[in-house]
Amino acid sequence: MAKPNAAAVAEQLRELALRMELAGGNPYRAKAHNRAAENLLLSQVPIERLTEEGRLQDIPGIGEALAAVITEIYNTGRYRGLDALREKAPEGLLELLRLPGIKPDRIRKLHAELGISSLEGLERAAREGRLKAVKGFGPAFEAKVLQAIDMSRRPQGRHLHRAAAAIEYASSEIKKLHPDWADVTPAGEFRRGCELISTLSLVVVDPRLQGASKTISQADQLAVHVTARDHYGVTLLLATGSEAHVDGLKTLAKKKGYKLDSRGLWKASRVVAALQKAGDVYCDPARRRKSTVLP
Repeated sequence: MAKPNAAAVAEQLRELALRMELAGGNPYRAKAHNRAAENLLLSQVPIERLTEEGRLQDIPGIGEALAAVITEIYNTGRYRGLDALREKAPEGLLELLRLPGIKPDRIRKLHAELGISSLEGLERAAREGRLKAVKGFGPAFEAKVLQAIDMSRRPQGRHLHRAAAAIEYASSEIKKLHPDWADVTPAGEFRRGCELISTLSLVVVDPRLQGASKTISQADQLAVHVTARDHYGVTLLLATGSEAHVDGLKTLAKKKGYKLDSRGLWKASRVVAALQKAGDVYCDPARRRKSTVLP
C-alpha cells in the first residue's frame, strides 16, 4: 500500500478536528490538530523522513500524542479514532462546521431536531423560516445563517495575522534545510497586505542556480520561487503582483517597445534592466546608465 503524502495526512487531521468539535470535545484539542496539519504542510522535510526518523515533534505544535496520530495515519492510511467519530455523524455536517460564527452545539441541535445534515438543507430551511421552530432559534439566527453561508462562498484563506506566523515558520524551515539560500522574502498576497491569504509565497536566491527561476509548490499551501541573484528583483515583482497587475506591466512594456518576462526587462535581444535585490538597480553595462523597471 502506498503511503499517504503530507496533504493526505493533513486532510485527515483537519477532519478529525472538525469531528472533535461536532462531538463537543475540547476546542483547544481541535485547534491543535488544525495547527499541526498546517505546519506539517509547510515543513520542508518530507513526511517519510519525519516519521521514519522520529522527527515529527520537531514541527511546532506537534507533541507526543499528535505524533502518534500522524504516524498511525502515515503507516496505515487511517486513524482508528477518526473512524469511530465518522460513525457518529454524517459527513455533510462537517460542511456546516466551516460556516463562520455558527457554533457546533447549534449544528448538533439543528441535526437532532430538524434532520439538517447538509449546507443545502440548512439554507433551504433558513429561507423557508423553519429554523424558528427550534427552541432558542429566531429570525436573527436565520439571518445569521444566511449571512454565514454567503461568506463561506467567497474566496477563503488565512487571515493576515495567521499568515504572518505561517510564513515565518516556512521561512525558518527553508533556511534550516537550505542554509546556502539567501534573501528569503515574503511575496504574493502577503506582501501586498491582503486581508485573506490563499497561498503563501516566498522568493529565495540560490547562488548556484543557473538560468531561469523555478517554483516549488507544496499542496497549494506554499509556493517557493527559487531564483538566481541577478533575477531576484523581477522574480519578486512577478511573484508579488496580482495577475491583472503583472499583465498590465507586460502590456505597458510592450507599448514602449520592451518585453517583461521572468528574466527581466528586454529591449530587442538583451536585458536592459532588472532589480538585483531590494532597492538595487541592475543595469545593462553597455548602456552605462541606471534604469527603472519600465524606462
